[in-house]
Parts: sequence; structure tokens; C-alpha cells
Amino acid sequence: MNVTLAYRGRSDVADAGGRQVFRLVPNLARDPVGFDAPLLQPLRFREAMSALHDVVINDLRYKPRDKTAYEQWKKNEEGRVSVTRRQAYQAALADIEVRRGMPRVKELEKRFEQLRKKYWNARVTYSNYLLSHDRDLWRMLMPCDPVITVAEDVAFFECFSADESSYGCLSVNREDGFGRSDAVRLGTTNVDYSWHLYHHFQSLRSYRETRFTVDPEGFGVDTAGTEGVREEKIDLPEGWLRGFMTLQSAMTMPGTRVTLPREVVYSVLAFLKRNKARKSPRAIRFELVAGRPPEVVLEPWETRIVSRGAAYDGPPIEPVRVWGARRLLVLARLLPLAERFDVHLLGSGLPHFWIAHMGEMRLTLGLSGWTTNDWTRGSAIDLLAPPAAPSPDLVNNVAAVLHERRSATLPEVASAVSAEADVVAAALRQLAHSGQAIADLTTGAYRWRQIMPRALGEAEIGPEHPELAGARTIMDRNRADLSDRQEAPRGGYVLSGVVDNDPVEVLVDADGRIRRGKCVCGYFRKYGLRNGPCRHMLALRWRSSVKALEAMRASGWYEQMRKSV
Repeated sequence: MNVTLAYRGRSDVADAGGRQVFRLVPNLARDPVGFDAPLLQPLRFREAMSALHDVVINDLRYKPRDKTAYEQWKKNEEGRVSVTRRQAYQAALADIEVRRGMPRVKELEKRFEQLRKKYWNARVTYSNYLLSHDRDLWRMLMPCDPVITVAEDVAFFECFSADESSYGCLSVNREDGFGRSDAVRLGTTNVDYSWHLYHHFQSLRSYRETRFTVDPEGFGVDTAGTEGVREEKIDLPEGWLRGFMTLQSAMTMPGTRVTLPREVVYSVLAFLKRNKARKSPRAIRFELVAGRPPEVVLEPWETRIVSRGAAYDGPPIEPVRVWGARRLLVLARLLPLAERFDVHLLGSGLPHFWIAHMGEMRLTLGLSGWTTNDWTRGSAIDLLAPPAAPSPDLVNNVAAVLHERRSATLPEVASAVSAEADVVAAALRQLAHSGQAIADLTTGAYRWRQIMPRALGEAEIGPEHPELAGARTIMDRNRADLSDRQEAPRGGYVLSGVVDNDPVEVLVDADGRIRRGKCVCGYFRKYGLRNGPCRHMLALRWRSSVKALEAMRASGWYEQMRKSV
């Protein structure tokens, strides 16, 4: 998806009459947004924004070893490669002239997808190189500009990580986080961000007054052909958008809330900083028993950290395991400021959210199920959704209510549109997946927030994987039967059953990933597991957790949602 950003000037931190001004330049290509007020807690804001910055640049994907010597050899071969490229270019021009006027080539779309995949692989490789060797140039190529939303009660910043697996949202109460503002224009916009700005706001101090400004001056001029307006065109990859929207959708799901004192989070981060797991499973396991403090177990060491804070008061559940623990290190800077941490768990291997409470500020860190960002696995959260399909008219009505009120709870929206809560919740989830709404995990409200100037659909995010869609169809038709589940000798379990009249076997390892399997379908015979599991394997794995899902629904889906607030 191509996104155009237009900025008039650069964001900066400047001195003005003995005070500091933290000035953010908004995107002129979007609706005007303005805000100007004194910042009451500059140190806390500095640390929270720095943590948000760490989320943006966070990239824990596998990085190959240094090939400096190889790169030097390539540099010596530059002359020969340049000649070869010129010859290839001339040959391509000649071929184009020959083909001019010929009919469309067969399988053009298939060829286009192959070349586009090749392009993105090369772009990711180049991005990883720049991240290690030239961060200023890397910043210019990455979609890092955060999104700021000015609402009636809060102002919040959102960002997504470079490795497409971590989401960050810093929310600041306007009443006690800022002073009085006489220049407020509610809305959502991108703001110019750079490494230069990051280094500048490290200078924020409490002994000097600091004003926070989203400068609306650029909207007062005609930007067409105007000097001083800088345009940036960014081609957002489908995976980046899909990951962002999936985490947004996951925030609308009811889950289990666990409150941890900062001492527990400190112990977790300190242990992870000193130790690196060499074998699987590499997970954080939450053991929750009603009336007892939560216990956090670090795998594979089986290191147990017992909370000394509030006891868990929710319904009894099986241990929940989440992965990608090293991504939590971005919270280290907030430990001296945090009062407590709330963790929202959707289930083992599913997205989870950590909320750092810092007085008038809250930082929400959303993590996908895996550091490798396997969104085929992450999309299993669709099975947790209530079995309701909202009509397009209802979705439009819900959007109109949320746009008018800016913020509303599920019962308020359901009352306004005169519809059942389960269907309204599905409509809100659809709005979140299209980038038009966001769920506030702290207050339980839904906020109108357009991440892009328009609603995102299949054209921008990309179509769903055919095997994932096929698995969902099998589940809807109830054509997956689980006949046996046995523990595997080296951890994990083996599933056997009949899916769509075909026998299927799946080996799921200790990390919950499909390692091996057997199926007679054409997809598996052609690809095996190289391109991911087939629809029958996905359906069988999902069927293995149906009892747990039915138990959750039977216990009162929306009652859990209300209690989690």
C-alpha cells in the first residue's frame, strides 16, 4: 500500500524564552489536528516516549553472521557487475521493443507475484543491513512515523515494530498529564519523527517548563506547490499492515487480566537479560489459581517467580504460555516509573498485551504470538470470536455512533444502534481490523481512530491465505473430527482425526507449532510443510481446543469482557 506523507518542516525540541517546546509536525495529507499545552511530567513523558521508540526499532528476527569479507569481494567486483548490468539493461530494452504491441502474456499475475516476493525479500535484506550499519538511512526507508490521536480525555501515540510483531501505544490523560490548551483540534494524524528528534527529547528536564505542541500552522496554507513542504512516499508491505490490524483486532477480544507488581516484571527482565535459552520451549508460563497470587514460570529453566501483589480473582484456567519473551526488554526503561503492570492473556500462543501504569500515563505493549510473526498461527484468534456476522448496514451504523461520540463502551453502542451485544461486538472488531477503531484495554471503551485516511480492506491488507480460509470453512461446516490425542515422547502432542473425509495426523511440538504431519490432500502432496500446514491440519489443530473454547463461551463471553475492565 502506497502512503504519502506531507510535512511542513521538521519535528524538534527547541528553547523558547527559558522553556522547552516539544513541537511535532503533523501530516498535511490528513485532516487537521492541533494541540498546545504545557507538559506537567516531562521526565515521565521522556522515558515513556523512549520506550515507545524502542518498540519501533525492535527487531528480534534471525540475523545471519557478518559477511564483511564477502561484501569487500563484491565491491572489488563492482566494475564487472556494472558492465553486466548495462548489457542486461540493453537486452531488456531490445526485448521490450520486440514485444511491443503483442497480446498479454499468460500467467502475468502469477509472474508478478513471484517478482514482487523477490523484491520484498531483497528489500528486507537491505533493511537489515542498514539497521546494523547506517541507522539514519534505515530510518528513511522504514514506516516509523508514529500516529497521534488527540481525544477529549487523552492523547495517545501508536507505533508498530520493524519486525512486525510488537505494537506500542502511549496514552496520556489530558486532565492531569497536560495543562490547559486553548488550541485543540481533535483527530488522528501522522507526525514527523526522526533519530534527530529522539536524541533531542532526551534533553527534557523537570526544572524547565516544557510545552507539548502538535503544530497546526501548516494547514493554513495551500500546500500544492508551496516551498517548505516535504513529501515522503512509503510503500507499506502487506505483512506490516496485516500484523498491525491483527493486533488491533485482538485488542477487542475479552481475555484474562493478570496484575503484576513491578518487582515481578523486574525479575523477569533481569533473568532474561542474563540468560539466553538454547533449547525449546522458550516461553513464559502463567499459572493462575483463584485466591492465590499469580506465578510466572520462565521456560526452559522452569524458574518460578511468585507475585507478592494482588491475588488472582478470575475463573480457574489452565496454564497460559506466551512466546517472544525477549521483546519485553523494551519495558526496562519504565521500571522506575511504573506502579504496576496489567497483562491481558487471550490464550496460549495468542497475542498478549502488557500495560505499564505510570500515573497519568499508560504504555500498552502488544505482542504477537511469536517473535517470527507467524500470522497464520495468529489468525487463530478468529475462532475465539462470538459466532456473529454483522451486516454492512450495522457496521456503518456502529461506525457512525463511534465517530459522533468519539468514545463509547460496548453497552452504550449496542443501546444506540438497538442491536444485540454479540453482533455489535463483531462489528466493532471489524472496524478495528479495518483501522477505524481502537479498544482501550484500561477503560473498556472503544475509540474512533482512523489509522489511515480511509478504511483498510483486502486491497490494502491483502487477501487471506487460501488454506487458512479453507480451514475456517471446514470448521464452520463442522467437518473436522478429532479421534485421538497423545502426548509426544519429546514434548508436545500428536493429533489424529478425520477432516473433510480425509485421514489427518499432526505432530505439534512443545512450542505449539506443527512440526510434522500426514495428509492426502493435493496441497500437502505438492508442498509438504514448506509453505505452511494445509487446511486440514489447521482445522484439526483448532478442533483440539474446541472444548476449551466452548467452556469459555459457556462461562459468559460478555460477562468476562465486563469483568476485565
